[in-house]
Amino acid sequence: MKAFGPVPSRRLGHSLGVNNIPPKVCTYSCAYCQLGNTIKLQIERESFYKAEGIAQDVKHKVQEARNKGEPIDYLAFVPDGEPTLDANLGKEIELLKPLGIKIAVITNASLLWRDDVRNDLGKANWVSLKVDAISEKTWHRVDRVHKSLELKRILDGMLQFASTFKGELTTETMLIQDINDSHEEIKKIATFVARLKPSKAYISIPTRPPAQKGLKAASESIINTAYQLFKQKVSNVEYLIGYEGNAFALTGKVEDDLLSITSVHPMREEAITEFLKKANAKWDVVQKLLQENELLETEYQGKKFYIRRLRGRRN
Repeated sequence: MKAFGPVPSRRLGHSLGVNNIPPKVCTYSCAYCQLGNTIKLQIERESFYKAEGIAQDVKHKVQEARNKGEPIDYLAFVPDGEPTLDANLGKEIELLKPLGIKIAVITNASLLWRDDVRNDLGKANWVSLKVDAISEKTWHRVDRVHKSLELKRILDGMLQFASTFKGELTTETMLIQDINDSHEEIKKIATFVARLKPSKAYISIPTRPPAQKGLKAASESIINTAYQLFKQKVSNVEYLIGYEGNAFALTGKVEDDLLSITSVHPMREEAITEFLKKANAKWDVVQKLLQENELLETEYQGKKFYIRRLRGRRN
């Protein structure tokens, strides 16, 4: 089966995954990839599976979900490699449209310099583009790219795609400690992302064992700084830092709600004070979370912010 789920997604609600690429066939071999090193590094598009076969698998899975009363908000191309390497991607999207469900594609954007790739992606309703680096050396270190790829060509392709895409465009930036988390690099990334005019820019960190041993996520203070730098240029910014709780759910449980909110974006001291007032709670709740290593206090431009502590850094 080339379809899986539906699974809950913070970006896409309930999404049914479409796996249109064999395991670890990709244009990159990202240092942080949770699936391990790329088995086959390539940039040539090819037909890995029959488009009709993929469409049939997806339709079968959709029917199963509907029979069980499970909602599906998106059909999401999130394979074990780079989805745009599939020469049939555009055809598959066309075959799935009659189902009446929005279609999403999460891509590393490395092939957007190609007209056919931009045309295929243009058929989707929602597209996420990876922007991990703007500097050449940093790009090679974090994304470990195919030797034939050119960063400038890719960035130009992204801009060209963004200028014509009619659906919802988002970006994702993975921050790695001591690789692409410098103030200078983050500022460059934020400036470029602003040119894409995404509906939302996501800042993420590795939450599972990465392909490159010893790799670490950027610190909470750097993540907060990145959020502030992005927010100066992009109207809608969010974290994807892997909070395993009920993200976005306002449960009425003050501690859970604080952790849920601060896993998405930092909260200023006065915002938390106001939040606690509305919840009829005291600052003791924050102190408890700080002592339990669940929450972290950090600063930016003289203001105190509170952020959900990364899972691997809790006691």
